[in-house]
Amino acid sequence: QVQLVESGGGLVQPGGSLRLSCAASGSISRLNRMGWYRQAPGKERELVATITSAGSTSYADSVKGRFTISRDNAKMTAYLQMNSLKPEDTAVYYCNALGVVLYIGADFDSWGQGTQVTVSS
Repeated sequence: QVQLVESGGGLVQPGGSLRLSCAASGSISRLNRMGWYRQAPGKERELVATITSAGSTSYADSVKGRFTISRDNAKMTAYLQMNSLKPEDTAVYYCNALGVVLYIGADFDSWGQGTQVTVSS
């Protein structure tokens, strides 16, 4: 009963910007870590950025200085602001959340459906 709904993907020119959002919903007691991953054709899924409930962030070297991850704990939503986009950023971007299920107390590891980001001139 934990769902992640992503939005904000699309087509953008090199140097442009996109803002992805990921809204978590369902039987959630704690939303400990949220993150963004991406997968391009022929490549393994890779970390883009993560953010803990305390606000600590981590980024892939390839996006440092260009992407910013943030979260709104009240809305249970994570964001990924992507600036100075490059063609190599083209991939399907997936939202991920780690947390604890409400009442049951079990850990969960939930993934969004993925949203396509295409950077092309």
